[in-house]
Amino acid sequence: MTIAVHPAAFVDPKAELGAGVVIEPGAVIGPHVRIGEGTRVGSHALVTGWTHIGKHCRVHHGAVVGAPPQDLKYAGEESYVEIGDHCQLREYSTVHLATEPGSTTRVGHHCMLMAYAHVAHDCRLGNHVVIANAVQMAGFVTIEDWAIVGGLSAIHQFVRVGCHSIIGGGSRIAQDVAPYVKLAGNPPRMGGINDVGLERRAFSPEVRKAIDRGYRILFRRKLTVSEAVQALRQELPGIPEIEHLARFAETSVRGLTR
Repeated sequence: MTIAVHPAAFVDPKAELGAGVVIEPGAVIGPHVRIGEGTRVGSHALVTGWTHIGKHCRVHHGAVVGAPPQDLKYAGEESYVEIGDHCQLREYSTVHLATEPGSTTRVGHHCMLMAYAHVAHDCRLGNHVVIANAVQMAGFVTIEDWAIVGGLSAIHQFVRVGCHSIIGGGSRIAQDVAPYVKLAGNPPRMGGINDVGLERRAFSPEVRKAIDRGYRILFRRKLTVSEAVQALRQELPGIPEIEHLARFAETSVRGLTR
């Protein structure tokens, strides 16, 4: 597997390219960049900073990965971007370096960032995350595995989005989104559990029923969060998904979207 760099591209001699990497015309690859085997960087894309892109990814036309964070405190110190394997970064999406020296902005494996999506400094995305067109994240956002964020949504800094949740397009997310739920709007309104997504991910009917019951305890009984967490553990013991929901709720700093 040979490396193919178009004559109209610029690749710094210090950059590390794996076997089978393809760099299209007009792309720019900086000196501290490492790109895994089989990855393709599209025309006029910029990969810069201390960036590591995994294997078999596709960075499309005009995407920018590893640019300095949009943070006035940043003074050029060494910080990182890590992109996992089998990721798609569509046209003009952006992923920025972390702010603090030695810290990392991270995107997991099998993720898709659609066109014009922005992953800000110090964000952490899990695996199989889908970020639709023009989603805008502030810094330090965490998005867990298998979550989907609909297009044109805005996510406040430090917000967490739980696993297997789905956020409808055009939403304004200022507080944490619990695992397994669906919501949309400005302000966002809860819409029950993401039952279709859970079924597609092979959650058993029994587990889906337990998650639905857990949702009703947390969001429909008009309990405080601490009371709801206690009820979750008392009424639905020994179910890992319920324990994850309870732990997510009790560790929320910004508060839950309810």
